[in-house]
Amino acid sequence: MTLPTLTLNDGFTIPALGFGTYPLVGAEGAAAVRSALDTGYRLLDSAVNYENEGVVGRAARDWLVESGSGRDELTVQTKLPGRHHDYERALASGYESVARLGLDRIDVLMIHWPNPVTGRYREAWRALVELRERGVVRSVGVSNFTPRLLEEIIDDSGVVPVVNQVELHPYFPQEELLEVHARHGIVTEAWSPLGKRQAPYGEPVIVAAAARLGVTPAQVILRWHLERGTVPLPKSATPSRQAENLAVDSFSLLPEEVAAITALGREDGRLFDGDPERHEEM
Repeated sequence: MTLPTLTLNDGFTIPALGFGTYPLVGAEGAAAVRSALDTGYRLLDSAVNYENEGVVGRAARDWLVESGSGRDELTVQTKLPGRHHDYERALASGYESVARLGLDRIDVLMIHWPNPVTGRYREAWRALVELRERGVVRSVGVSNFTPRLLEEIIDDSGVVPVVNQVELHPYFPQEELLEVHARHGIVTEAWSPLGKRQAPYGEPVIVAAAARLGVTPAQVILRWHLERGTVPLPKSATPSRQAENLAVDSFSLLPEEVAAITALGREDGRLFDGDPERHEEM
């Protein structure tokens, strides 16, 4: 099963759908990540604060060896935590992440949360750019950045992030942010792409689209992401569900279905009080 890819603004590509790994840890986590790779996922998403870089790296290394695949066939990304935003600490953190992953490089390294109250996201971003220059990291991006914060780091460094990974699902479709990303050539990645405990599986437009296509409501939502050009990162430890989530490139939604699902957005659509202009991550 081969998914299409999206070209980043630095010329590299990433798969159009990835595998989220929070909170997969330990032996069970390693088995789940390996199952995802065997199923066909080629984009793995981790973070220092998920405490599973070692698990993700082990599964990736084993799969590369046993499948005979080339390193460039796999995209592994991770995220810098808030407590490492100091420039020198951010540099060290990047090296530590590479060591935990046990890979030759990090394909995409992101700032996990901007922490605007602490206010060191600009120096953290400059450190990520330096890690890219040193070859520790292939591409650099951010997560949970608002349009204002994106403009600040771009103006400060002259470097545009390749991705911004944000909360994005039918109840929180992020239309304004997607327009900003399009202007800058930033790829949008979606965490909690199905909406977790608030997943809108029973919404009439999703139920009707699933019935028309003979697919599940979850598959309709993941296809909605692909139709909008966003990269969903669903997580499941169940092999059958992993395969189901990946099998969304064989059908298409009607434009009016995409519009109707987007129209499900709510003002209070966030899953928790995670406004990036206020949230502070350790």
